[in-house]
Formats: sequence, C-alpha cells, structure tokens
Amino acid sequence: MDVSMLSQRDEVLDLIIERLGRVPVGFSEKVNFIKASKKSDETWLAAGVLLLLFFRGKPEQGEFVFQLIKRASTVPQPGDISCPGGMLGTFLDPLFRPFVAHRFSPILREDVLEYAKKRGKSTFRNITLFLTNALRESWEEVGLNPFNVMFLGPLSCADLITFRRTIFPLVGYVKNNWHFRPNWEVEKIVEIPLREFFEDENYGLCLVEVSSELKQDVDRAWHFPCLIYQDEVLWGATFNIIMNFLKIVFDLKLPESH
Repeated sequence: MDVSMLSQRDEVLDLIIERLGRVPVGFSEKVNFIKASKKSDETWLAAGVLLLLFFRGKPEQGEFVFQLIKRASTVPQPGDISCPGGMLGTFLDPLFRPFVAHRFSPILREDVLEYAKKRGKSTFRNITLFLTNALRESWEEVGLNPFNVMFLGPLSCADLITFRRTIFPLVGYVKNNWHFRPNWEVEKIVEIPLREFFEDENYGLCLVEVSSELKQDVDRAWHFPCLIYQDEVLWGATFNIIMNFLKIVFDLKLPESH
C-alpha cells in the first residue's frame, strides 16, 4: 500500500472500522470454552486488552502511533511490551458493561455499534464485556480515561497455552492527549509509529531462554519474530496481535525472511 495514506487520520480510521467490522473473531466460542474448562482440571482464564492507536499532528499531516506499555520489573514477564488490560472481573465488568454498550455511549461510534450488533446478541454482549474489562484495566494501570477512547473493533482471540489464558483484543482510538499515570505494574508507555511496521529492516528474530519444564520438544528452536524500534523489542502475543491487525486492515504480512 501507499504509506503516505497513513497520514490521513479520518480515512485510516474509517478503513479500520470497516475492515474490523467484517472479520470473524470467535469471542462467544472462546467464552463457552472457558466456561466449560471450569468443570475440568485445566481451568482457562480470560483477559481483555486494548490495542491503542493515537494520532499525533494535524488530521492530514500527522501519524498514528501504537501506545503500548512496558511491564514493570516486579510483575511476571518483566520488561515485555504489551497492551494495557488484564483479567476479566466477574463483578465490576458485567455491572458496567451496559453503560459502555449503550447506543449513546461516547466510546461507541454509530457505525462501530452497528457492526458489533450484526454479529448477534451473544457476540455483541461478549465484545462489549471485554471492552469494559479492557477499559477498566487501562484506567487502573495507566490512568487512561475510558471516555477518551473510541472503540474501533475487535480482533480474534489469542491463546497463551503456557498460562492457560485467552486474550480478547479490542482496538481503540485515543481521542485526546492524556496524562500517563502508571500503577505498580507498569514501567512506562512505549509509542511505536504505525509506519515502522511497513519497513522490512525493522523486523528480526528474538531468542528466548525458557526453563526446561516449558520445553515440550527438545528440537524446537525458541526463536520468535519481533519488531525492533529504538531500544525496545516487541515480540510474543502483543507482536502477533498487532501483525493480525495489520494484515486485516492493510493486507500487511510479515516479511518472508522472518
């Protein structure tokens, strides 16, 4: 694609909404699987995360950036770059979901709401439930006001097999600049310009050392594709979520050499 298009804020937002509005996501199927797992010895957990986009500059002369978080040294997977979000709350998230899902909610643009409703009642309920979950967690982790986010659409779920956890990603547009207020889980915000993902030389392979208990196949090479930007390395589930987003919206694929 012509990367100059990325500087057109409104056109890109319309494209994202249209593409995400039509892609299958399987939220309800995953929710049913997680519910069924509670009756077994291998219980799965659910977590909603926000893939945040922010636009810097004038509407036709600026650029989109992903706003990600760097995990603090005191939490699991320290130093990893991830999306803000966390575990589904069994009480607060269902309680606040109707406010997020309301047709007059500032979080839901009318066309996004219509796309979500066309998926059926069950899927609409699950999308707005995990959106509520991700917004609440983002407020707690970094102080992002939920009303400063415009929901753009859902992405397909990502399974973390080692942790028996399913991530439900939602894409959000941050409408206005905001004051970063981290809690104990977050070291800092990491901004990666969208256009950096269109440069093949930014991609690499990340070698990850894991304990012997996690290795199911001794011949398996623990190399993972990644994006290197300045001093940060984006890899793992968050990298895969972003690459899935880029494939759906811009038909962008990982360079063949990686």
